[in-house]
Amino acid sequence: MKVVIVGAGIGGLTAALRLHHEGIECVVHEQSERGTGLGVGINALPHAVKELAALGLLDALDEVGIRTRELFYTHRLGQVILRRPCGLDAGFTLPQFCLHRGRLQGVLLRAVWDRLGPDAVQTEHRLVGFDQDAHGVRAHFADRRSGTEITVPGDVLVAADGIHSAVRSLLFPAEGPPRWNGVMMWRGATDWPEFDGGRSMIVAGGTAAKLVIYPIAPGLSTGTRLTNWAVCIRTGQTGAAPPERQDWAKPGDRAELGRYLGRFRSPVVDHVALVEATEEIFEFPMCDRDPLPAWSHGRVTLLGDAAHPMYPMGSNGAGQAILDATSLGHNLARHADPAEALAAYEADRLAATGEIVLRNRQGGPENVIDEVERRAPDGFSRLEDVIDAATLEAIVTGYAQASGGSQQQVNK
Repeated sequence: MKVVIVGAGIGGLTAALRLHHEGIECVVHEQSERGTGLGVGINALPHAVKELAALGLLDALDEVGIRTRELFYTHRLGQVILRRPCGLDAGFTLPQFCLHRGRLQGVLLRAVWDRLGPDAVQTEHRLVGFDQDAHGVRAHFADRRSGTEITVPGDVLVAADGIHSAVRSLLFPAEGPPRWNGVMMWRGATDWPEFDGGRSMIVAGGTAAKLVIYPIAPGLSTGTRLTNWAVCIRTGQTGAAPPERQDWAKPGDRAELGRYLGRFRSPVVDHVALVEATEEIFEFPMCDRDPLPAWSHGRVTLLGDAAHPMYPMGSNGAGQAILDATSLGHNLARHADPAEALAAYEADRLAATGEIVLRNRQGGPENVIDEVERRAPDGFSRLEDVIDAATLEAIVTGYAQASGGSQQQVNK
């Protein structure tokens, strides 16, 4: 069996490693010039780390990331709502990592080159179409180097080409653009003095106005960390057309961002100084798409953001792509017929990821913050006067179970 993968992001590269692990031949085709991307911070929860560890990548993750110890949910004015241990500190058998998205892609890409060979990732190949029959599938790419179109045959075509997936648009031509929830996100990362031991993550504020800060790599000097931040502000209406195309590399408007920084208070980090010290900032609208009725069409299927783009809440976007890759490899290795394998993969993953997409529209686990701010918009002195602990725990635990991140699922 030979698999053609479209897209060298986290999902596509993990799929290549998983397929190789299962003894299945594959080649990744990427439209950009380089195999690794930009972006800033990303979280890998224990259920995703479990699958990367099974591929022998745990040591490499330690080299580029930070093992997260604790997560703080706070009111946007700084009062602590919930503190939760993470990863090994929470009793999981594997850690939670905060990483730079591009560095994680670099880890995966190097592993693909080492294990599958230097030609396993073909860059500057933009998919322009495909066709299939009972004997195989043929993917058609525009080769940007030669200016010609090339056809790549295979038994299976896997689209891991993101929220603007070319394959998805061919399968569902009437779908239209991504759905915007009205929130603009600004992001960046810079070296900064470590806070709270250098392994904590802060989420301050709910859906309408949120500040997120966490370290993603060792810093350039003692006592510092490469520190990721994100500011999310509702500037439009839910369901409206995005004001711009979602692009991880689009430079952010510093002046516009500056108007919103005063909405937050942080007792442990000077977030205004952190943002001002960041050389490059990026912006994009927070978008998703409606869950699909099907991913697999004969020998063609979708994976990761191409299948289930979701709002970046609950640290689940990349994690679900990694779980997709595991399921895909498992099913292709155990079904002789490619269409049967893809149908089994879809049956395993489609409903589960669709539920997460819809839960993230409601705020994900950060609903705990939304609920507290609804009841106490100007902050509070005693949390127990606002909401009881059982209600807070139920919100977070329910999301973890739905997303596959509960301790029972990770340890099994």
